[in-house]
Amino acid sequence: MKFAIVSRGDERSNKITAKMKQYLIDFDLTYNEESPDLVISIGGDGTFLEAFRRYVDKLETTAFLGVHTGHLGFYTDWTSEEIEKLVIEIAKTPFHVVEYPLLEVIIRFEGEEKPHRILALNETTIKTVEGSVVFDVQIRGEHFETFRGDGLCISTPSGSTAYNKALGGAILHPSLEAIQVAEIASINNRVFRTIGSPLILPKHHTILLKPLQKNSFIIAIDHLTESYSNVRSIQCRVAKERVRFVRYRPFPFWNRVRDSFVTEIKTFD
Repeated sequence: MKFAIVSRGDERSNKITAKMKQYLIDFDLTYNEESPDLVISIGGDGTFLEAFRRYVDKLETTAFLGVHTGHLGFYTDWTSEEIEKLVIEIAKTPFHVVEYPLLEVIIRFEGEEKPHRILALNETTIKTVEGSVVFDVQIRGEHFETFRGDGLCISTPSGSTAYNKALGGAILHPSLEAIQVAEIASINNRVFRTIGSPLILPKHHTILLKPLQKNSFIIAIDHLTESYSNVRSIQCRVAKERVRFVRYRPFPFWNRVRDSFVTEIKTFD
């Protein structure tokens, strides 16, 4: 099996990377950054997002696994203290793969025929350089609302615990094939009325945002942010591609949610 490792780059992560790389080579695995079967992220969720972005064009043949060297993350379910155990699992045990949906973002520009297509593992957020965004929002080709506010966040189920949650969005199990739309500080008055709550759209539904003002937009895809001008429309839906995660043991999603967000109050007699 061919593998590659993406490190956060700090001293601790680099030391673990070197150790794990040598262990796996000693077990006759091949280190190959060009076409790996397995990509190991060593760091945190941000490092995992970087690993995903680096191999986004090889999703059909590449699976991902995360080792965290800091706080427990949603994509990093092995600790740095478990490296030896994990190496043996990788070398000796056939791995189980689970697949989760991704978000497809298609940006079209005025005067250009070729659209810009991007995949997101967590979410895309759409804001403007200054002032408010104003969008004609269409769902399945039908006008839904005119949105005015600071922006919109459109997330995957696996990204629903990130910025989406901070905006009051629901937490979705990552096996669900859906996307979620959450408002960022919407403005409601006599002219602009929004739904005022998150929307969950199934796989076969598309949301289309058409700017009603000629603004430059700040569009973030996961951890990457770019500025775009002359945007004609932004289309989002569940992508046909899926991300593949390697599992050598159960992945208790709701336990992870509980441990990350729920503080249990201890009582004393």
